[in-house]
Amino acid sequence: MGAAKPKCRVGLMGLGQIGRQIYRLAAEAGDIEIVAVADIGRPEVLQYLLETGADDGFACRVEGNYLRGEGFSSRMLQLVAPGQVPWDAFGVDCVIDATGRYRGRAHAELQLAAGGKRVVYATLAEAPDRVLVTGLNDGAAAATDRVVSAGSPTTNAFALLLDALDRGAGVEYATMTSIHAYTSDQPLQDYAQGDQRRSRSAAQNIIPNANASAACVEELLPRFAGRLSGCALNVPVQRGSLLDLNCVLRNVVDAEAVNELMRAAATARPQLIAVAEDPIVSSDVIGCRQTLLFDAKGTQRAGSRMVKTLAWYETLGHACRVLDVVRTYAALA
Repeated sequence: MGAAKPKCRVGLMGLGQIGRQIYRLAAEAGDIEIVAVADIGRPEVLQYLLETGADDGFACRVEGNYLRGEGFSSRMLQLVAPGQVPWDAFGVDCVIDATGRYRGRAHAELQLAAGGKRVVYATLAEAPDRVLVTGLNDGAAAATDRVVSAGSPTTNAFALLLDALDRGAGVEYATMTSIHAYTSDQPLQDYAQGDQRRSRSAAQNIIPNANASAACVEELLPRFAGRLSGCALNVPVQRGSLLDLNCVLRNVVDAEAVNELMRAAATARPQLIAVAEDPIVSSDVIGCRQTLLFDAKGTQRAGSRMVKTLAWYETLGHACRVLDVVRTYAALA
């Protein structure tokens, strides 16, 4: 019997919402070890948030400079700026940046210079070597990629849904609206920021917002260059977002045929796509580990070739995909 493959050693920057989800998922997995965590928060507060925010229970404790639990141990560092953390001292194979703040290529280069062999961003980033969306372009991953973006929850849901619809029915044009849970960079009360609308209270308003997902999907799926658009509406919901995708199809397809197409996609890729047959709402998607949860009751046809589709998603599913990206590159080593 051959020796067990060593775990992928990961350094994690940022223990915000998605960072904590990544940490919990890695702790329950057997193939990824988070050996160091960098966050400006006090260790006892981070430990408290890891436990209280878990959907299914999570136990950990702080022992000196370490965060420990059943089968895992991570060095805690009250550092967060790129270049501050000596990743080479921890022998990491990969750094996951889940801060959402340091997305520039120069920031990534600082992480690499500090000993990170590869940087994987949990969101869209500036000038990465590759944007890798699990289930879409996994095969494009190359060992020479040093700075990688795992996309974003919206980008990945949009890309997988559009690709499935195009393969099954043919899509000429599409426009997407993300009805998105509020994010940590939005104020709860009106507070002056660089953008007027984003200065308004996230808890009280539906806030129109720009969204870069359409441009990113056009790069991922070049056949759609110049044929996609998208925007976001941030709403007063903590978790659970909805993708509203309207497509002009090449062929005449009724709503039930579209649903059957998505059921087939879910059967083929159950870890990435699921289908909800019940009349669900946003809180029902909490805990979903797929990239998207297609809403079969939301499909509508207008005229002969226009179709509206709805798909739910949440950050936990994206946290799963971030770790999938890490695994994809670990397999190339």
